[in-house]
Amino acid sequence: ESPSEVFIEGIFIPSYESGKLHMLENLLETIDPGLESWGVYLIAACKYLQRKNYYHILYELQQFMKDHVRAAMTCIRFFTHGAKSYTELGGKQMWLLKIKDHLKVYLQEVSRSSGRKKMAFTFRKKMSAADVSRHINTVDLQMEVTKFLHQCESSGASQMTDSSLPTLFGNNNMKMDVACKVILEGKNIEEGFGIAFRVLQDFQLEATEVYSRVAKQLVKQQKYSEIQQLLKCVNESGVAAKNDGDNIILNCLNEFRNIPAEDLDNLIQDMDSDENKIQAYLLCNKLRSAYLVSVRQERARAVQLVQHVRQLADSSGDHVVTAICAQWL
Repeated sequence: ESPSEVFIEGIFIPSYESGKLHMLENLLETIDPGLESWGVYLIAACKYLQRKNYYHILYELQQFMKDHVRAAMTCIRFFTHGAKSYTELGGKQMWLLKIKDHLKVYLQEVSRSSGRKKMAFTFRKKMSAADVSRHINTVDLQMEVTKFLHQCESSGASQMTDSSLPTLFGNNNMKMDVACKVILEGKNIEEGFGIAFRVLQDFQLEATEVYSRVAKQLVKQQKYSEIQQLLKCVNESGVAAKNDGDNIILNCLNEFRNIPAEDLDNLIQDMDSDENKIQAYLLCNKLRSAYLVSVRQERARAVQLVQHVRQLADSSGDHVVTAICAQWL
C-alpha cells in the first residue's frame, strides 16, 4: 500500500541503474504471476520513464507487462522519431513489423479471454478489435508508403525537401501531406496515385483539397502537362464528383500569373462546365475568352454573363471587349 514514488525511487530506479531490471521483473512475477497487484506501480514507472525519455527501458517494461497496445505505440515512436528522410525510415521498417506483432498478439489475447470470464487486465491499455484492425491496416499502408518514397529518394526522383517528415501516424493534416508527397515524388503522377488514393479512402480525407495542393505544387514546378495527368487519374479513380476536376483547376489558377498563356488555355479548355470556364477566364483576366463562352449559353443566362463581363472590361479599361459586349447586348 505504499505510494508509487516509494516503489519508483526505492526499487525501480536502483534496479535498472544496476542492470538488474530482469531480476526485479522475475521477483514481481513470482509474487503475483498476473501482475495485477503491481499494476499501479508499473503504470507509474512507465509514466516516469516517458517523462525522462527513457524509451528503451519503457519498451522493455511494456513487453514484460504484456501491455501490447502501449508497446505498439512506443514502437511507433522508435519508427518516426528523429528521422530526416524516407531513406532513413526505410532503414527502420523493422519497427513497423514489431507494431504489427504486438497488435496481433493483443487481438489473440482478447479473443482468447472473451470466451472465459472477463480477464482482469485492468492496467493494460484496451482497444476495440475494430480499432486494432484499423491500426494494422495503417501500418501496412505506411510500409507501402515507406518503400515507395524510399525508392523515389534513392533513385533521385524526389522533388520535395520539406523539413517535416509526414507519416500516417500523425493527424489528418499530416496524412494529407503523405498523400501529396506520394503523388508528387514518383517518376510521374500515375506512379504514386494508387497508393495516395488508398490513403485518402482509408482515412476518408478531403480528396479535392489534396489534389488541389498537388496541382499548386505542379504549377510551382512548371509541370503543366502533369496537372492534366492528375485530372485524368482523378476522373478514372471513379469516385470524383462532377466538378472535382474543375475545382482543382480553379484552385491552381490563383497562381495563374506564372502559367504561360498556352498552358493556361489548355487547362481551362479541359474544364467540364462552361460556368467554371467563364469563372476561370475571368480569374485570369481573359475577358474576350470569357465573352466567347458566355454568348454560347442559353439566352437569359448569356445576358447576365455578358453584362458581368462588360462591367469588368469597363472597370479595367478594356475598351475593345466593352464594345463587343455592348454590341451583343
